Amino acid sequence: MLKAAAALLLAATPAMSPAPTQPYTILVHAHRGGRAYRPENSIPSFQYGISVGADVLELDLAVTKDNVLVISHSPYLIQPAADSSDPRIATVLANERKCIGPPLPPGTYIHSLTLAQIKQYDCGSTTLPAFPHQVAVPHTTIPTFDEVLDLAPEGSFQYNVETKSFPSRPEITPGPEAFVALIDEAVRRHHLQSRVILQSFDFRTLLAMKKLDPAIPLSALFGQAQYDAMMGLSDPDKTYAHIAQVAGLRPGDYFSPDQSLVTPAEVKWAHDHSMLVAPYTVNNPEGWQKMADARVDAVITDDPAGLLAWLRAQHPPLHP
Repeated sequence: MLKAAAALLLAATPAMSPAPTQPYTILVHAHRGGRAYRPENSIPSFQYGISVGADVLELDLAVTKDNVLVISHSPYLIQPAADSSDPRIATVLANERKCIGPPLPPGTYIHSLTLAQIKQYDCGSTTLPAFPHQVAVPHTTIPTFDEVLDLAPEGSFQYNVETKSFPSRPEITPGPEAFVALIDEAVRRHHLQSRVILQSFDFRTLLAMKKLDPAIPLSALFGQAQYDAMMGLSDPDKTYAHIAQVAGLRPGDYFSPDQSLVTPAEVKWAHDHSMLVAPYTVNNPEGWQKMADARVDAVITDDPAGLLAWLRAQHPPLHP
């Protein structure tokens, strides 16, 4: 009798369906706001990134003489003369924005100038040859971090914020703890802890933020060994397991490698340890396909509109 009742109960109970799997999606980080089309790290570039639907605005932070966070990839306001002994440096400098204003010596650091001095410079009138579609926006000044955080109500995007800090050049920025304290204070004041990621090649700043404010996700940037000396770095081990250890990464944190350091095996290691992968700076369909094949979680690109269109054209789509 009991067996018969159990059989009737099972027959009347609908079979449990397997839980639906989430579609594979790649998020889009607009590198410096989208410098393929607007002057980098500017309010116009971030507004461009927002307008095309980027999931994340990627940006770089420097600190002025009067301790104001400003948006700049280069620690220089006026780039130094190219060093002909190292063509890599010449290439990097050629792709940095050009600012026009009162005369200053080549190699003038942002950290040696006040915010009032920096705001005298137009950094949007000169486009870069490397980006033929970049549109000049004259009278564009270097924004403060606060001015960029003020854009938050324009969407639900996140901010991927890089500390431009160099272990071998301590005079260029405040120390790691002071640097991240300025960032954390601004993020808290804008109530944006849930929308900010802190990234850096200088893992000292990641460790300092982990201690100061564990709620902020971390992203460890690492690139090809040939550029380490220029960055003031000396650790040759680029395996994700090693990076996770020395950068103090936790579940939910990010690896942000140069695209050449992305492999399916390393991405799987990250996912097996509940971490994410967001490589840089991938600007063409061939590269996007390689990143998708490796199953990365996000891509940092100068062309957010192009990447979004490519992702949506895949079968199945890789972005809503």
